[in-house]
Amino acid sequence: MSRLAVPLFLRETDVKALLTMDVTLAVLEVAFREWAADRAANEPRRRVAAGAVLATMSAALPSKGLMGFKAYTHSKAGARFWVCLFDADDGRPRAVIEADWLGRMRTGGASGLATKYLARPEASVFTVIGAGSQALTQVLAVAAVRRLGEVRVASRDPAHRDAFVEDLRRVLPPTIAIEPAVSMREAVNGADILTTITTTGHPIFPGEWLQAGQHLNVCGSNYPDRREIDSRVVSRADLVVADDVEAARLEAGDLLLAEREGHLNWGRVHSLRDVVAGSAGGGRQPSDVTLFKSVGLAIEDVAVGAAVLELAQRRGAGLQLPD
Repeated sequence: MSRLAVPLFLRETDVKALLTMDVTLAVLEVAFREWAADRAANEPRRRVAAGAVLATMSAALPSKGLMGFKAYTHSKAGARFWVCLFDADDGRPRAVIEADWLGRMRTGGASGLATKYLARPEASVFTVIGAGSQALTQVLAVAAVRRLGEVRVASRDPAHRDAFVEDLRRVLPPTIAIEPAVSMREAVNGADILTTITTTGHPIFPGEWLQAGQHLNVCGSNYPDRREIDSRVVSRADLVVADDVEAARLEAGDLLLAEREGHLNWGRVHSLRDVVAGSAGGGRQPSDVTLFKSVGLAIEDVAVGAAVLELAQRRGAGLQLPD
């Protein structure tokens, strides 16, 4: 990166104008390969609480000449997200980025990357469980890595479900059938890929409903006492992958509670970077059930933030800050 580069302030509107899902998927894949080769570093999330909660997480990506952190607060007043990037050599500031949309894109992109490596190549029926603010990028990411013929939407709130169905019909190709799932059993039955992206703290469906060959992205919780899937789902999975095992052992309630109930040995959980690099997850059968548990990582934020910064510099976007 040029030492003459001026640090930039990028707003949500800048990020939305610059960042695509194809770019997100590409930079995440490179970042996970770099990490697998010990050319990147990631520190798990830490939280402190007062009236609000502040979470911070950091990573270094020397191949992009950057390191940085994500910080966000949440309270009854809502949530605010920021990514700050610094020169990896001398520590000078490179960017301050409003990161709500960036975070949604990287979370969806991580599921898309896992789906690329774990779902059956011919998978075409996708169910998303959850119709909130994080759901759209989950669908866009899966649609970018598999040729989908059908997307099903399930939600506890029928109004949210139906509104999201209409949103998807506007943004996805008309060749993809978008349908509301009238029951959770209908949502799960026959789906090749399932993504859970909810705020629930309790299992959404029983593991007995799983079918051979299904792939699951479990993305809604990053607290150790909350989960979207039960222990039977975890024990039924032939391959269990976390975005990072170290981070998962701190905050992936879906896996921690399964361990507590005697249904998980951490020795069979792999990190996504090792799957991407080809050192884990090989030799699967079409009938295998695969499970990806996402808690969200700073290396994802830094990698996607670096892409946004590069695009902004190329296109003259953002507000210049004093060095």
